[in-house]
Amino acid sequence: MKKKAALITIHGMGKTEPTYADSFLNKINKKLGNRSENLHTDKIYYQKILQDNEDLVWGRMMKHVRWLDLRQFILFGFGDAAGLEAKKDATKSVYTQAQAEIGKVILNTFNQIESNAPVFIIAQSLGCQVASCYFWDAQEYLKGKQVTAGIWKSNKDLESYVNNNIKLEPDQINFLAGNRFNYFYTTGCNIPIFVAAHATDEILPIEPNSNFVWKNYYDKDDVLGWPLENLSDEYGSIVKDYPINAGDGPFGWIGKSWNPMSHTQYWEDNDVMDPLIEDLKKFL
Repeated sequence: MKKKAALITIHGMGKTEPTYADSFLNKINKKLGNRSENLHTDKIYYQKILQDNEDLVWGRMMKHVRWLDLRQFILFGFGDAAGLEAKKDATKSVYTQAQAEIGKVILNTFNQIESNAPVFIIAQSLGCQVASCYFWDAQEYLKGKQVTAGIWKSNKDLESYVNNNIKLEPDQINFLAGNRFNYFYTTGCNIPIFVAAHATDEILPIEPNSNFVWKNYYDKDDVLGWPLENLSDEYGSIVKDYPINAGDGPFGWIGKSWNPMSHTQYWEDNDVMDPLIEDLKKFL
């Protein structure tokens, strides 16, 4: 039986396991109860493209430095960001490979849900930038503009990276580009870091369809998570910011909610989970 809605996760920066969203999705399904039977869930996982190389560099460096935990966080986290942006127009760049992982999951979702079912994507940290770039490139491609990096350079590239060189039908391509991507939840989003050096009139958000809703959750104590509404007038017209205290609670506050460790706590917080559940219930 095909599902009535889809929820796709995409992880953030730093060393991440393939099981990164299992606990989160289990909680979502538990909160939905019997309605979870109508929800398709999946995970985008791009860390495997980056981690082996980062581990190799870490192994060469760790014996010669101090503050190992902090250094590892910086190396793995910012190594991810740098790796995704470096030489991204190369044929098999990290940027392209990460987009391929997104495309494969979205194409699989196309086959699992009803023809009018909405797609929800929740992205954490660097995953917000990765997802935004994918859909930005898709928008540009559908407008007939030249895309120079990633999988959206041509139909041939798209088919090669996401469908084993099998022809994609127009409805599949439109779905891959986000025509039913109706809800974007971003948490600990660091898009401002990537666009801060751009002129304001060049800072533009994705808008894959006319039903698109973008909810951005950030914690003022999270130095890697940012509001988005004030980036530009265009962002202000698309995104709604929600400041929260990520990791709040009788024990969370003591260790995490009041400091930068809140960056890892968004998907555990009811201020993110409860509105997501309510939006999902509209379709299940």
